Amino acid sequence: MRTPRRAAGVVALILIPLVAGGFVLQSRDSRDGVRLFDQVLSLVSQRFVDTLDAGALYERAARGLVSQLDDPYAALFTPKQSRDFNQATSGKYGGIGMQIEEIDGLVTVSHVFPHTPAENAGVQEGDRIVGIDTANARGWKNEQVSNTLKGTPGTTVTVRFARPGVTEAITVKFKRAIITIPAVAYAIMFDGRTGYVPVQQFNESATQETAEAIRNLTRQGAKAIVLDLRDNPGGILTEALSLSDLFLREGLAIASVRGRQGPAETFSSQRGTVMPDEVPLIVLTDGGSASASEIVAGALQDHDRALVVGTTSFGKGLVQTVFPLDGGYQLKLTTAKWYTPSGRSIQKDRKKAGAVSRLLPAAAQETGPDSTETDSVRKSRPVFRSDAGRIVYGGGGVTPDVIVPVDTLTTAEQNVNKLLLPKLQQVFQTLSSYALELKPTVRSDFTITPAMREEFHRRLTAAGVVMDRTQYAQAQRYLDRLLEARVARTAFGDSTARRRSLPDDPQLRRALELARSATAQRDLFAAADRDARPVAKVAPRVTPRSN
Repeated sequence: MRTPRRAAGVVALILIPLVAGGFVLQSRDSRDGVRLFDQVLSLVSQRFVDTLDAGALYERAARGLVSQLDDPYAALFTPKQSRDFNQATSGKYGGIGMQIEEIDGLVTVSHVFPHTPAENAGVQEGDRIVGIDTANARGWKNEQVSNTLKGTPGTTVTVRFARPGVTEAITVKFKRAIITIPAVAYAIMFDGRTGYVPVQQFNESATQETAEAIRNLTRQGAKAIVLDLRDNPGGILTEALSLSDLFLREGLAIASVRGRQGPAETFSSQRGTVMPDEVPLIVLTDGGSASASEIVAGALQDHDRALVVGTTSFGKGLVQTVFPLDGGYQLKLTTAKWYTPSGRSIQKDRKKAGAVSRLLPAAAQETGPDSTETDSVRKSRPVFRSDAGRIVYGGGGVTPDVIVPVDTLTTAEQNVNKLLLPKLQQVFQTLSSYALELKPTVRSDFTITPAMREEFHRRLTAAGVVMDRTQYAQAQRYLDRLLEARVARTAFGDSTARRRSLPDDPQLRRALELARSATAQRDLFAAADRDARPVAKVAPRVTPRSN
């Protein structure tokens, strides 16, 4: 995330002498530190048993400095890591528009992005890349294929695909283009009146895509909107601000940023709303909603513009700035904290930046107060007030107005989950490979049959994920849903998979129930007040989300 330009400039000026290896410091303690560093550097360069390049020594010293900052989000990127990070942040790159993964030893197309050269050429999920230009790509790894396919927009690349059921390889000559990875992969209507918009990341087009999705849903007759920020890890600060702007009247504070230098800077809404204030709005959060997602949820909650439903968000109230360095390196550094309009910091202290897998369900990964806050934990946190005087909480994530927990797995399901977690790659590849084979044979209303279960178990065992038949049978519901979700997405796409997953998604079900009975935003808050009681346990949401 990016801080205001002025603050970034100050921090960058402070850092440049350190990275360059020259220390312009005056205190006695500082001089002692410089002397110590020079002595260690000299001894290592002259006496260490292995010869080390001087440049490598300085890079390692820089990495050591960054690693000792007690900042779980700080990182020194190599030139290649910088390119990958910039691509992930912007959501744009030069290429042909395919998501790929290794399945059964071959790099396989797992998703084709819309309005790209790949889609225009008829590339299909399940196509396997066997050649690029004049090279045989069989046996190549994912990274090698990805690096070869990417390039300057306007240049060409020829790819040979092996397609199941087609005897000869399919050869396609592509002209590379600027590819934008969508922040909103789809948007759908439920019950003919509630629009559903899942925002997967805050890249450079997140606000534009969200606005377009809401306008399209409104034209279809949407009377309420559910904005799903679950598993959204965040992204660009300015996109979080502008996306919040879509729902807030002009002149309302969205967030403030406070760094070491200068006064706090407050960002306010400027453009007005994309839909009227009275249209009911619900925001879904969980333990995977972080950073930019929490800025949006916190601002809309503080201004009583949205009802937040789900479980407590991740709790990342820090701002990172990326500083370009010589030689293509970049330094990502925490430079400020951000606060919601009511003054809340939602930062949860942690030693290490957390991460969850998008393959396994939230029920298998969320533990502790991050996701299932008890009343006593919630009441121990700092209390703030929304514009209308509603209680909102700081000090560790955005706490929903309506908490809908994901039920814990059964003991048998937890035991199977322990077997899956260390072998996620094998499980993922097994699911992907089997789903691709089932794709031509299933209809949109398919169910998991005993034969499918038997084959899935056989393939897991062959991949090294070993469980006896008793374990497998006791966790059948859990494993069925993993397989069902992957087959549905592979055969029919994300939107169909989402509709099918609704019975297993108590948070979205509750949001739709609330939206169905509301004609104005105040109706949602009234329903939340009536709902302020212990929530009954419900079936877990087990659908893996697309990446």
